[in-house]
Amino acid sequence: MRNYLIIILASLLLCSCGEYQRVQKSDDYNYKFDYAKRAYEEGKYVQAATILKDCITVFKGSDKAEESLYLLAMSNYENKDYVSSGAYFRSYYTRYPRGKYTEAARFFCGYGYYLDSPEPQLDQTGTVKAIEELQAFLDYFPRSEKVSIAQNAIFEMQDKLTLKQFQNAQLYYNLGNYMGNNYESAVIVARNAIKDYPYSKYKEDLEMLILKARYQEAVNSIEERKAERFRDVVDEYYSFINNYPDTPNRQEADNIYRIAQRYVSE
Repeated sequence: MRNYLIIILASLLLCSCGEYQRVQKSDDYNYKFDYAKRAYEEGKYVQAATILKDCITVFKGSDKAEESLYLLAMSNYENKDYVSSGAYFRSYYTRYPRGKYTEAARFFCGYGYYLDSPEPQLDQTGTVKAIEELQAFLDYFPRSEKVSIAQNAIFEMQDKLTLKQFQNAQLYYNLGNYMGNNYESAVIVARNAIKDYPYSKYKEDLEMLILKARYQEAVNSIEERKAERFRDVVDEYYSFINNYPDTPNRQEADNIYRIAQRYVSE
């Protein structure tokens, strides 16, 4: 019985492969299109994409052009080729701004880039592109049922971009005075991150880093500038504590303040 089932499955597989090869060689593009739709529904996304790629040029200007382009984009999306799917989705919504699938195309274009977004330490060009596409989707379809999904994805990616900036600022902080005043660079990077992403979950970490950088900058200053720079530290302390009175960094911040006060009071 087991051998019999194996034979049947093998026969079906051979028939399927044989049909796919016939479709590839066929000049009947309606036949190709019907096969591609069936392949897509059966989860054979590579086959569907391969056939549809042949169809879209031929169908250009016909009643099947719109659906074939959208299915090509979705086939690549389901196959997790988000770069290719994004290109086809953009081509679709550019060509059919009021098309049947425009809302879905705009959403999946951005969401595919979101799924393909790299780790924070890597280049974030794709993440920025994902945010832009999903924001455009929200602008065009503010009442879509996928609004909350798009918004949550944007917030997550903004946090990722903020984390990258925080890591960059931390790197400058760790470099200290090596080949220059890297504490000032840490402050600049951290402030820019707060300005760009004011609602990020890393905002407190960034503000604490600014306080620590200002403190180290003051400690390492020449005597003539210590008082001035410790006054900046005190200002940063009050700003930080006002924003985060219950911060887990309270003890460290208070210690910085007590030391700064000695120089300011002199």
